[in-house]
Amino acid sequence: MVKVVRTDRELQCPVIDAGLKDMGVDLVLVPDGAGENVLLDAVADADLILMCYTPITERVIAAAPKLKGIVKYGVGIDAIDMAAARARGIPVVNIPEYAERTVAEGAFTLMLALAKKLIPLDRAMRADGWAWPEEKWLAGDIAGKTVGIVGAGRIGRAFAQMAGAGFGAHVIAYSPHTPPAELMRIGIEPVADLMDLMARADVVSVHSVLNDETRGLIGAKELAAMKPTAIILNVARGAVIDEAALVRTLLEGRIAGAGLDVYSQEPLMLEGHPLSPLFGLDNVILLPHLTFFTHEAMERLELETLDRCREVLEGRPVTVKSPDPRLRAQTQGVRFEG
Repeated sequence: MVKVVRTDRELQCPVIDAGLKDMGVDLVLVPDGAGENVLLDAVADADLILMCYTPITERVIAAAPKLKGIVKYGVGIDAIDMAAARARGIPVVNIPEYAERTVAEGAFTLMLALAKKLIPLDRAMRADGWAWPEEKWLAGDIAGKTVGIVGAGRIGRAFAQMAGAGFGAHVIAYSPHTPPAELMRIGIEPVADLMDLMARADVVSVHSVLNDETRGLIGAKELAAMKPTAIILNVARGAVIDEAALVRTLLEGRIAGAGLDVYSQEPLMLEGHPLSPLFGLDNVILLPHLTFFTHEAMERLELETLDRCREVLEGRPVTVKSPDPRLRAQTQGVRFEG
């Protein structure tokens, strides 16, 4: 019998699971945090691995002699050892388009909530029943502000459209692999230097992929360049920001706030986690990596994931829609679209 291993079973995907079972496969669900040894046993006779967060290391790939493909049911592929997969000729595919506007909406919600001080106002209302217009409740507009985007891919551009055309902000972007003329055509001012963007922006929104070039891209120096009235958002990958430097910056009150949905170490914990001190700050909003999690986006994700699984299990070339060069470098078992 064909065997499929799906990691991160806590992310409920009933359509994927039912669809795979309808294909007659033996579906094994592995919990988050199970550890590499558990995964090594699970994939020993697997034909296909579906992963979301759990690392698919060189050891895991080597332990699966029957493996025909790896499907990331999501976007980021930084947890997959792409070199090991390519060496074996095992195609890797992600689902890049299912939640671009969804995640952009999530980032935009974080921005509005911080700018309008919605979280502390709600807490005050629940505690006292009312809040009078004191200075501490003075909020900010988005219109007329400068919104800086780090990484102008699909999600970054959707966020830019919401902030610029939608709310009247001036949008700038640091996106070194995007032609400046392409950004200008869609109303975004290209900025060649990240420090320039950090210094100019009232809102910095991170939408970069995570790779060797972007890991720790925003560090202590970049955070120090921000205005004391500015906020930073991250719905991309936690490790794009030096999180220790961000914690220090926020605890010392050197920027106005942060909205985070992604972290280098997930899940967060109230105590004992490097970011635990942020739970006590009213000017920080922490989400559990769920800006993608809507009815509409999950329907798109699950249906397209099943399409990619069918391609792998039926021995057809798997459709790669992502422009990520790590995926585009594949030469076996794939076909490129877009």
